[in-house]
Amino acid sequence: MKAFLLKISSLVLAFLMFLSTMSFTVNKHFCGDFLVDQSVFFEADTCGMEHDSGVADEKGCSDDSIAIDGQKDLKISFYDLNFDQQVFLVSFAYSFNGLFEELPAKDIPFVKYIPPLIVQEIH
Repeated sequence: MKAFLLKISSLVLAFLMFLSTMSFTVNKHFCGDFLVDQSVFFEADTCGMEHDSGVADEKGCSDDSIAIDGQKDLKISFYDLNFDQQVFLVSFAYSFNGLFEELPAKDIPFVKYIPPLIVQEIH
């Protein structure tokens, strides 16, 4: 079950990374106030009311494009952080590293000592 959850979470994170870095353009074609076509990967289809010269007729056809840029800088430099963030990051890393230090081994001199048998119970 743990391996399955690990695979699912890694797949979701990879998909999230892919979506955050992807750029795309949304194209829309309006004929007057009505949306005729909307497309993400291709040019939007026109309503066919434009003349051969490319000038729209009296209805007022228009094309609209919205460009959505993905994230380009994936690595944040340590020096891009302000001083307070740097101090917090260094102190957190130092204290977190201190949690996993091994304690020194204690020498117990009576590890192999066998206690005597109880002859009678003394309160």
